[in-house]
Amino acid sequence: MSMTSSRPYMIRALYEWIVDNNCTPYILVDAHVQGVEVPQQYVNKDGQIILNIAPSALKDLFIGLEAISFSARFGGVPFDLFIPCGAVLGIYARENGQGMMFEAESNTRPPSPPEPTPVGGGDPSQKRPSLRVVK
Repeated sequence: MSMTSSRPYMIRALYEWIVDNNCTPYILVDAHVQGVEVPQQYVNKDGQIILNIAPSALKDLFIGLEAISFSARFGGVPFDLFIPCGAVLGIYARENGQGMMFEAESNTRPPSPPEPTPVGGGDPSQKRPSLRVVK
């Protein structure tokens, strides 16, 4: 039985821990992962970008199971960012470096949605539920 990635849960927990301790959360992102939308002029020569995700530095932060999204300003220009969780290489506090680094994921594409199960077209050996009047 395979489990989903723990990375989005760890990112969310560490983000809250860093903010609760009055520190500035930064994330290190692999900007070359498919689906990453960041301002490319700020990506370093290694293909990485460090982003300040403090509540005062951005708006509309959403840390989901698949990706992180928010709006921020770069050089005074607003930009909508989208970062698949698999592209996050680490999250840490700027002030003391405490946080966690992650290994690069071999499968950095977001998982495809599960196949819908057909309604009423299941296993014919299973009986359909029925109702009866009880007096």
